[in-house]
Amino acid sequence: MRKLLVLLLLVFFLTPVLFADEDTKASGRIEAAGNVLQEIQAAPDKGIPEEILGSAECVAVVPSMLKAGFVFGGRYGRGVASCRTPHGWSAPAFFTIGGGSFGLQIGGQAIDLVMLIMNKNGMNQLLSSKFKIGADASAAAGPVGRHTSADTDWKMRAEVLTYSRARGLFAGLELHGAVIKQDKTSTYEFYGHLVPFKTALKGQIEAPKAAYPFLGTLAKFAQHAAREKE
Repeated sequence: MRKLLVLLLLVFFLTPVLFADEDTKASGRIEAAGNVLQEIQAAPDKGIPEEILGSAECVAVVPSMLKAGFVFGGRYGRGVASCRTPHGWSAPAFFTIGGGSFGLQIGGQAIDLVMLIMNKNGMNQLLSSKFKIGADASAAAGPVGRHTSADTDWKMRAEVLTYSRARGLFAGLELHGAVIKQDKTSTYEFYGHLVPFKTALKGQIEAPKAAYPFLGTLAKFAQHAAREKE
């Protein structure tokens, strides 16, 4: 009986967002992801450190990921990712993220989620098109601030750095147990056919113009970070 009650409560919290998300076009998610990065980096002294963004192998953004729960928490969202290639940022790959965590929490909240894949192993896990954060790839809450020269732990231990923004507040996020896998529906909608995750993220196809709101933002911040290193 208790398990049934928990399940019904999760359905109650998650269903409105899930149905609303079905109406969100993949191209709209591209634009929303670009806006999330723009707004985060525009916040004075509260953005992703330039050293970290400049070192990331891949960047994944989930606009308005839902966190909801009553005793049991749940997460669900749809996002878009891109990886560095010899020719710039790759064509976008669409994914879903879902998972649960146990804890005393009541109510629901939508957050913007940013994940930075920091090394080749983390990138390979992402290219597999399905992996579990904290199991297949180690994760940590990312540091916040323009510069992190005094804090280099992230260079040694984290394959994935995670951030969240909710109600105007931006901070590192502890995110473990969430499963990321390819969003085939959005992929087909955006490209007109099913593009393998690896094909997109390794730069083996050309990015459509509709991807520019996201890729252009990534390129701008990557170039700025590279200039800061010089």
